[in-house]
Amino acid sequence: MTTSKYSGWILGFIIFIMGGCGLAYEYTFSKIASDLLGNSVQQWAVVIAIMLFCMGVGAEIQRFVSTQKVLPVLLYSQLVLALLGGFGPFLLLFTFGSYPHMFGLTLYGIICLVGIIIGFEIPLISRINEDYSSDIRSNLARVLKMDYVGALAGALVWVFILPRFFNLHQIAYFLGFISLAATFLCWWFLRKKMQARLLFLACFVSVSTLLGLGIVKSEQWAFHAEQKLFRDRIIFTETTPYQHIVITQSNYGAMRCYINGHIQFSSTDEYIYHENLVHPAMSLVHRPKRVLVLGGGDGLAVREILKYPTVEEITLVDLDSAMTDLAAQHPLFTQLNDGSLNSDKVKRLNTSAISSGGSYQLEIPNQRRIEHHTAHLELPSLEIFNIDAATFLQKTEGLFDVIICDFPDPTSPELAKLYSLHFYGQLKKRLAPEGFIAQQSTSPYRAKEAFLCIGRTMQAAGLSAIPYHDHVPSFGEWGWWIASHQSITSEKQIKKSLRGIQSLPESTQYLTLELISSNLHFGKEDLISSETDITTISRSAILKHYLNGWLE
Repeated sequence: MTTSKYSGWILGFIIFIMGGCGLAYEYTFSKIASDLLGNSVQQWAVVIAIMLFCMGVGAEIQRFVSTQKVLPVLLYSQLVLALLGGFGPFLLLFTFGSYPHMFGLTLYGIICLVGIIIGFEIPLISRINEDYSSDIRSNLARVLKMDYVGALAGALVWVFILPRFFNLHQIAYFLGFISLAATFLCWWFLRKKMQARLLFLACFVSVSTLLGLGIVKSEQWAFHAEQKLFRDRIIFTETTPYQHIVITQSNYGAMRCYINGHIQFSSTDEYIYHENLVHPAMSLVHRPKRVLVLGGGDGLAVREILKYPTVEEITLVDLDSAMTDLAAQHPLFTQLNDGSLNSDKVKRLNTSAISSGGSYQLEIPNQRRIEHHTAHLELPSLEIFNIDAATFLQKTEGLFDVIICDFPDPTSPELAKLYSLHFYGQLKKRLAPEGFIAQQSTSPYRAKEAFLCIGRTMQAAGLSAIPYHDHVPSFGEWGWWIASHQSITSEKQIKKSLRGIQSLPESTQYLTLELISSNLHFGKEDLISSETDITTISRSAILKHYLNGWLE
């Protein structure tokens, strides 16, 4: 009786490990699909839904496995699962870069196979556990309990622990080894019931060797596979908890930055974008002192703001510390952003520093010396917060003369919330009475309805908002909105003020007073929309319009 009891719990521990790996595999494939295809919520939902369906298919298929073959089928299927789970992300990346027309078949083929194999586990373990359980109720309860607890543990480890030590490809190989460990434990415990033991051990050693080679070569293989996605040579790549960053450099020295496969800027023309983003709003404020930059972790918007001598305080809020560290330390970045972030005296706070104390207030010192890469100059204080922009707006106090919103395009629900009615309401609370907001707003040509939805949402939040546009060679036709308090400044007044700007900093490379005026015009068709919807937290209209626009 004692042996039977402990035997049942040994099998329970095995299914605990298998259940944890199964959910972790689902997360891994969901992450790689969202990184390559975008729209993370959709990819996660589709991948997990297909896996769950295939798990049901696997549970049905196991009915045709005879009692004598239950153990071999379980063990060999776990070896296959370790290979698919370990090498799957690399295979998907390679296929996406080399054979893009085959990517869908490869992605969903792997997902289906993994789902079917995971679907084997519970019923096959339950059948094996019949020999160690007194009745079917306790047998099923123990197996399901350990599987569900394992799934919880797998999710927590995948989210909070593994990304601290491994990149996505290394995580996959690591999970493969965990699957192998559970498989070996199962074989060792039940080896007396197993025939052809040497054959299984040979297969086990072969799979272990392949996974070992994979984890050693993972970075090299992933780099070469990813290089096929880009025309220029990759000089930097990193997957952070928030995004995948890639920096490329052409044979002529041009640098490009990509986040989740979408270009963020090119060194050949980024000044067109950033001068349009920053200078119209800054020029409308008489002697701007406090400036808030949301997004813009590359330091390029801060570079433009530093051209205004009246600015005393700059606050930069970017979720990803990896991006702000890169912009502050990488030689190509510091050359491009004029060392706007590369001071050892810049104070950085992360999410935990703010959320751990409910009463903590965000405060900016009066002045601080920033070390510029060209000379030692007395510059405005600069404080960097690596937290979510919405969280920052809720926690901070005080008003800002200018707010620059330099977020990525709304390609996912997580980004779309930064273009919502609630978010613009929070911005309005932090905007000084005579202040202005500048919002990057995607292409008014390729995604016109998304572009207009931004303006409608800003106006619904009580802001007067005016659109303008320009041509950025790397992006095509691009647009921005500039806004102020509706109760203080009308849209006609904003247009009149923009046309009446008297001067710009002498160090601008592109923007002129004449261009600011001409950029307010959109041609004969102007911007006419049949839509009237706005973006809210519960209804992401901009995401729908954006995806429709760029997929046409």
